[in-house]
Amino acid sequence: MNPKIHARHRKQLMRMVGAGGIAILPSTPVRTRNRDVDYPFRQDSDFFYLSGFPEPEGVVVLVPGRAQGEYILFCRDKDLEQEIWHGRRCGPECAKSQYLADDAFPIEDIDDILPGLLEHSERVYYTMGLDPNFDKRVMDWVNSLRNQSRSGGHVPYEFVSLDYLLHDMRLFKSRDELRLMKKAAKISVEAHKRAMKICKPGMYEYQLDAEILHEFQFNGATWAYPSIVGGGANTCILHYTENNQVLKDGDLVLIDAGAEYQGYDADITRAFPVNGKYTPAQKEIFDLVVQANLDAIKQVKPGNHWNDPHHAAVKTLTKGMVELGLLKGTVAKLIKEEAYKKYYMHRTGHWLGMDVHDVGDYKVDEEWRLLEPGMVLTIEPGLYIPHGSRGAKRWWDIGVRIEDDVVVTKDGHEVLTDSLPKTTEEIEALMAS
Repeated sequence: MNPKIHARHRKQLMRMVGAGGIAILPSTPVRTRNRDVDYPFRQDSDFFYLSGFPEPEGVVVLVPGRAQGEYILFCRDKDLEQEIWHGRRCGPECAKSQYLADDAFPIEDIDDILPGLLEHSERVYYTMGLDPNFDKRVMDWVNSLRNQSRSGGHVPYEFVSLDYLLHDMRLFKSRDELRLMKKAAKISVEAHKRAMKICKPGMYEYQLDAEILHEFQFNGATWAYPSIVGGGANTCILHYTENNQVLKDGDLVLIDAGAEYQGYDADITRAFPVNGKYTPAQKEIFDLVVQANLDAIKQVKPGNHWNDPHHAAVKTLTKGMVELGLLKGTVAKLIKEEAYKKYYMHRTGHWLGMDVHDVGDYKVDEEWRLLEPGMVLTIEPGLYIPHGSRGAKRWWDIGVRIEDDVVVTKDGHEVLTDSLPKTTEEIEALMAS
């Protein structure tokens, strides 16, 4: 990613922090998987949003108006022996030349330098509670200044959660960010198509999972979240990730999978027949969910409330369930009583961006937030009819979710995942090709 993108993010944040403020943000720590094996490192989204810096043991410090440079990056120093074992490090000089830091220091020097920056600040923008170890260090720095106050030292008088500013910024995607999200969506679409084409009875769920991951990594991406690949009764488990069962002839398989490309995510779900041909019962449920998806997407436009797509999906699904006999009663009353939740128990979407469930408030002053250009959300209605449910047995163990990624535009919306087949006819044709 162009480092100037991160520079624009920093500039916008520093305007809000203002003179007299200081913003502090540590990177994600390395986490142990087991014994001496670590989990693959994934940078903290906020940290990456401001810096683009991919390494652990880093701290971003923003000091608006500082004469020696407003953007300071603490990072691991160059160490030839460690680099032989664990890979190359950027180091302070690279942090300045490649990642556009105004000033950069080895992370080992932070205790000597950061208290001096705090001493000249009135307000500290830092989010407590995410990293208890770093929280303690921040408080130790402040307390050390407090102990020096009798000799003329200055202590910042106000602490403000950095999330308050930063997460509202992240909710609105720039053209550069949308370009990356479109790439993540394109890779994800091809992964879903690959799984549809290769699927056949007798395969294991994990084999489709492997095909999806291959498509991600072959195109320079990784997974945004562990893929859900559930066949048969497993389609009715919302967050099923075991992915270890045989895919049976006559069953549906539900795949919820999305790629992460240069820090930005996609999130797509489709359900398709293992043998390439929907049964009449599967088609009934599938077509209803597709209609709910389309009706919800129509509500994604500037000026509508966040809840409008969900309301549209609930109305379509409830009406359809009454017509099918899954629910009995009037549509209005069933919606008021939330009877639909027996078969549709989740919301119709969530914010999407650097995190698959991205940051940003859904309500402002207790009211649903108005949609604005640059926001990106998922639209993902579903129906899940487990064994023993009310209604015809032909629907038992059918779970369908249709999820697309949608950006709010000036004139309405754009579906980033529109190239992935969504109707039964389109999916059957792709699987037969």
